[in-house]
Amino acid sequence: MTGRVSERSVRASAPEYQGALGSLSVNASLPDVLEEGMRGAREAELSGDLHEAARCRLAVAEACRRLGRTGEADRAWKASYRAARAAGHEGAMAWALWSGGTLARQRGAFRLAYRLLHLAAEAGERGGDVVARGYSLAGLAETGRIQGDYASVARLHEQLLTEARRRGEARHTVWALEGIAQMYRNTGRFDEALALFEEAAETAERAEDRRGWAWALRGIADVLSARDGDVERALTLLLRAEEACREIRLRSALAYNHKMRGNVLYRAGRYGQARELYAQALDEFRGMDEPRGTALSRLGLVKTEARLGAAAARTAAELTALRTDLERIGLLHARDLVDGAAAELGLDPLPEPTGSEPGTERRALPDTGAEALRAADPEALRSADPEGLRAVDPEGLRSADREELR
Repeated sequence: MTGRVSERSVRASAPEYQGALGSLSVNASLPDVLEEGMRGAREAELSGDLHEAARCRLAVAEACRRLGRTGEADRAWKASYRAARAAGHEGAMAWALWSGGTLARQRGAFRLAYRLLHLAAEAGERGGDVVARGYSLAGLAETGRIQGDYASVARLHEQLLTEARRRGEARHTVWALEGIAQMYRNTGRFDEALALFEEAAETAERAEDRRGWAWALRGIADVLSARDGDVERALTLLLRAEEACREIRLRSALAYNHKMRGNVLYRAGRYGQARELYAQALDEFRGMDEPRGTALSRLGLVKTEARLGAAAARTAAELTALRTDLERIGLLHARDLVDGAAAELGLDPLPEPTGSEPGTERRALPDTGAEALRAADPEALRSADPEGLRAVDPEGLRSADREELR
């Protein structure tokens, strides 16, 4: 790993809060951000300031997304894009597309996420907004990581970490550290994962980034539970992270926290308590229309029900159906997750879906994702000079996403 984040920018910033909302902290309560964004958008629209309207609608979109209000978030990012396009402001268009791509990923629409984030990166490059481009490339990397295609995104994570440290961007440094740590954890490299999660937590705390700190604590707790069986310390860390999530009203992060507490309790054999946490997380994810969290909570619930005496035939049927759902979402590691659960419960092999052959290899990334990741070039972030950025055809952007912007 390269050196620590620069001390030039100790405090984390929230570049998605712009214009009149630029003074908002990264730790601002999301209901407060939503209120300020709505007020600012109304004022900007009344005065005819389309650029400011786009920036305020962006804040509204991000607040709604993080609060789990996905329908409102979808309308807000599209309104932000339309205002930015009418204003002719490429940077604002990039931020709106980034928000839309992030929301698409959260909702499990990976093809749309790749397309919008790729378009966002191009718009950021065209408009000379290095931060928007960096966030968009990070979004592409995270989408591939969540799908489980580590081979496609590991190098991009490393490149973005190096660039975030070079620029002294604490928040992006924390994001990259946590992403790399998660890949290490999921491939069994617990010591390396723990070191990076701990560095992320230290960096986030120093930068006063409560969101990044809460996610890092969740990662530390996971490793301590999986590697060491240290249940009480893991639960203590998750309770501390939960306080931060509640303080800022991070609804999605809170649901993942509850699911992780279920994981910790399950590993400790405390199945009744684990079932309660998985059921709670499942309700939370369903309420946010978040299919990935929903599926993973269902998996935990099926396993705990099996440990508590559910019939083997019922458990096998639920695991088979869940595997199909996870693969439909587009998660590469779905088969490993479900087949691992089946083996753990003595139910393997599960029946193959009709029309498939055992051992058939499935591609994780849609063509749009593979193309977007091939085109991702962090080297362009080294120049903030718009003259040095590659020009692209603005009409290509406008026509490519017309259907999504209705």
